[in-house]
Amino acid sequence: MVKLPSSHALQDQMIALIRAFGLHRPETTPCGQPVTVAEAHALLELQRDEPLSQQELGRRLSLEKSTVSRLVGQLEARLWVERRRSEADARVLNLRMTTAGADAAAQLSLARAAKFDRILMAIPPEQRQQVVAALETLVEAMREDNESET
Repeated sequence: MVKLPSSHALQDQMIALIRAFGLHRPETTPCGQPVTVAEAHALLELQRDEPLSQQELGRRLSLEKSTVSRLVGQLEARLWVERRRSEADARVLNLRMTTAGADAAAQLSLARAAKFDRILMAIPPEQRQQVVAALETLVEAMREDNESET
């Protein structure tokens, strides 16, 4: 008979993952960059697809409107992002990275790639696909749980 892990075992491993990855230190990214995790995620989304409205950025990051507004204010203070009114709808604020923001995003991308390359190389080759598949399953379960709470 196979013993299934308890919710305590999952909780313990999630806490260990958060700590091992450094997510409990919000002032730096897990790859060691002096940027908050939220700022790094915002830059990643803008790097992938800009301009973005503040509303769309909030949706992608699963953040409340007031939190996104503060986050964008932080990015503006660093001179990484500019807010501009949409030409199509003046009620919409679009976000664009500045040259300095694009440089910061590129540096973050390089650091993130190096970090994940090191992590991947530490996993035995025959287990790598299994680890990624397990993470996909975990993320999906967490998304479903979040949706059931709303």
